[in-house]
Amino acid sequence: MAEVLVYVDHVDGAVRKPTLELLTLARRIGEPVAVALGNGAGDTAAVLAEHGAVKVLTHEASEYAEYLVVPKVDALQAAVEQVSPAAVLVPSSAEAKEVAARLALRIGSGIITDAVDVEAGEEGPVATQSVFAASFTTKSRVVKGTPVITVKPNSASVEAAPAAGTVEALSVTFSEKATGTKVTGRTARESTGRPELTEAAIVVSGGRGVNGAENFGLIEALADSLGAAVGASRAAVDAGWYPHTNQVGQTGKSVSPQLYIANGISGAIQHRAGMQTSKTIVAINKDAEAPIFDLVDYGVVGDLFDVVPQLTEEIKTRKG
Repeated sequence: MAEVLVYVDHVDGAVRKPTLELLTLARRIGEPVAVALGNGAGDTAAVLAEHGAVKVLTHEASEYAEYLVVPKVDALQAAVEQVSPAAVLVPSSAEAKEVAARLALRIGSGIITDAVDVEAGEEGPVATQSVFAASFTTKSRVVKGTPVITVKPNSASVEAAPAAGTVEALSVTFSEKATGTKVTGRTARESTGRPELTEAAIVVSGGRGVNGAENFGLIEALADSLGAAVGASRAAVDAGWYPHTNQVGQTGKSVSPQLYIANGISGAIQHRAGMQTSKTIVAINKDAEAPIFDLVDYGVVGDLFDVVPQLTEEIKTRKG
């Protein structure tokens, strides 16, 4: 069976959930070979093996932290040359998509971004995408070179599938361009204790109907009762009610959780483009004609200031 490279997103050896989802998808089209780079790369092997990696190619070097993107592209190119894979799967984060695009250009291959599913096809892997602000679903395959495919978080379930996970050192020679852009400083993001927005299984968002920054506490309380991330519409962000880093939409972040709860959000196309691939969508809005109700699985016509606190209390009660 052909091997499939999976680019590992990790922090000092702690593997992030989207990588484990990629391993699930990779098993559909071949044997997963994980590529772990940077500090703690070797510490990822046990988790990767538990989730299906037959091999783990590792390379630790200071360049991955000190310089932007290019060292990782050099390493992935080396892995492609070593393995000759049937495909390369990469998480759809901002940095990883840049890595994927540069890799595809270097190896003369086609690229598919923001896939929501990957399956085996007679002529190579077939990727499913949600396009044109999630108005259409398409199936595509790369017809030139080794397919490079980036996949949205929450596109597949994490499934344990123990494999050998043989660790091999990857030989990497950094190109002259690898040191072209140096990282001069880092500022740790203040933790809220909530999951990362783009990776969360549940997202609770607030919009114009929240009517002020002081009222976002209602949205946060509901999110915390569910162990969810907090999102916001563009209107709420532009009004200064919530940070831009939490914006969901075409000009914000794209999310695809198992459950999305929209509170006081009308459902303009800009917002829908960022959340329409959510598995289950619930909306709370006092306007029965709001466009958001056209795409929801469950809708509540009511004032969020009445509905949300009751919902939060009911969830807490049922959780005991």
